[in-house]
Amino acid sequence: MKWALRAAGGLIAILLLAGIALFLGARSYNAPGPLTAAKIVVIPKGAGAREIGTLLAANGVVANGYLFAVGTYASDRAGGLKAGEYEFAAAISPAGAADLIDSGKVYRHKLTIPEGLTSAQIVALIDAAPKLDGTIDAEPPEGTLLPDTYFYVMGNTRQELLTRMHRAMEKALSEAWGQRAPGLPLASPMEAVTLASIIEKETAKPDERPRVAGVYIERLKQGMKLQADPTVIYGMKQGGAVPMPHPLGHEDLAIESPYNTYA
Repeated sequence: MKWALRAAGGLIAILLLAGIALFLGARSYNAPGPLTAAKIVVIPKGAGAREIGTLLAANGVVANGYLFAVGTYASDRAGGLKAGEYEFAAAISPAGAADLIDSGKVYRHKLTIPEGLTSAQIVALIDAAPKLDGTIDAEPPEGTLLPDTYFYVMGNTRQELLTRMHRAMEKALSEAWGQRAPGLPLASPMEAVTLASIIEKETAKPDERPRVAGVYIERLKQGMKLQADPTVIYGMKQGGAVPMPHPLGHEDLAIESPYNTYA
């Protein structure tokens, strides 16, 4: 009888300790973590909860990798953890980290393409962008890529991003061409893009561009040469592939180039 009472007492103590451990573990699993600033960590393909916990602990996202693994199993998250690049917020809890990896909401990189760049310059920006894979098949023709801010995730290819820029340009150009003013001496959307690029290079002041555009439109209507300095500069710089050899001079206006609108 005494033996049975001692056994029962021991069992109760064990259950009590287990309950306390579970309570403390659950509280720690949901408590703020050690990160003092947001941090990006790549979760590799095929990594399980234990491996991910070790990785997060090594990067200071969680204090205890084993606790992270146990918590994900206990919350039925372990089977849904997805590979990818994630940005963990400062003080994120192990539970929050598991929720993020389970959601698959990977980090999105941003690439801004300013207006006025040549295709060669845009390709150089894409080549230098981090976390993109592969190479670009060929440099696209001028005026076929839309300047804008683009988002991508780790593993996207450079060619995919370039294709998105091209499709965005096609859409924007189609919409703008459909709303063009009547009577413009322009035969195609690409002619409009070319003229817009010349105007943009002619002056950096937006309020001056309507006046410059008016001058060029009038020259085109009268069958005159466009006589635009940016076209000469573009030829001298080989489309942006080389730096300007010297400041533009009067003698350069007679240079032989398919882009020179003085010749």
